Amino acid sequence: MEDKNPLFSIITVTYNASGTVGRTMQSVKSQSFHDYEHILMDGVSSDKTMDIIKSEATEMTHVISSPDNGIYDAMNKALGVARGQYVIFLNAGDKFHASDTLAKIARAIKDNNLPGIVYGQTDLVDNDGSYLGPRHLTAPDTLTLDSFKKGMLVCHQAFVALRRIAPLYDTRWKYSADYEWCIRCLQHSRKNIYIDTTIIDYLSEGMTTANHKASLKERFKIMCHYYGTLPTIWRHIGFFIRNRRRQRTGSANIQ
Repeated sequence: MEDKNPLFSIITVTYNASGTVGRTMQSVKSQSFHDYEHILMDGVSSDKTMDIIKSEATEMTHVISSPDNGIYDAMNKALGVARGQYVIFLNAGDKFHASDTLAKIARAIKDNNLPGIVYGQTDLVDNDGSYLGPRHLTAPDTLTLDSFKKGMLVCHQAFVALRRIAPLYDTRWKYSADYEWCIRCLQHSRKNIYIDTTIIDYLSEGMTTANHKASLKERFKIMCHYYGTLPTIWRHIGFFIRNRRRQRTGSANIQ
């Protein structure tokens, strides 16, 4: 690894991820752009995760295995050692969409004089890495702090943040600290750049997906804190009405 700080710190948090971590590391290694470090933060896995990490490691890989208090605590530990100008969280099972994805992000950074956030679209994959479909929320052409009033419009993994504006995760939130973290990044970003393509293949069986109801409850509380309680309630009434209309339309189409 070179002495100078890399452009990217790619952070992968693992725990007993032997079935998925290999393809994530291979996705990073396949990138045509190489100015990065790949931090593997493992929570002392008891399966073959560390064996796979060691077999896939390169000179750009930084492996740390230590106990943690959950995924967001592990992410905070990784942020504490990250040397890159930008951070990308790519957890076990997630992949860059193509071999030139990192090059596209780097080009957007160079062309726009170090923006606070670079972001793009996300596809969903299953536990085998097979394509399931696009993410149900579409990243907007223009991203502002108010955009997240509508929910997490940009997937955490497709949200590339300038390290100096990236805070630690608030570990009081067990399932939605990533949503709250993105809001705080947006509060400090002067320029957000959209890449009009899919940049991340996201494993749909992640922790937030598996705890969907608890995650939604946390997000509601986070929205109330940042965007006001009454406006958040009214927006959720609107969400409910639109979802009911879509469900009725879908039923009518089936019939």
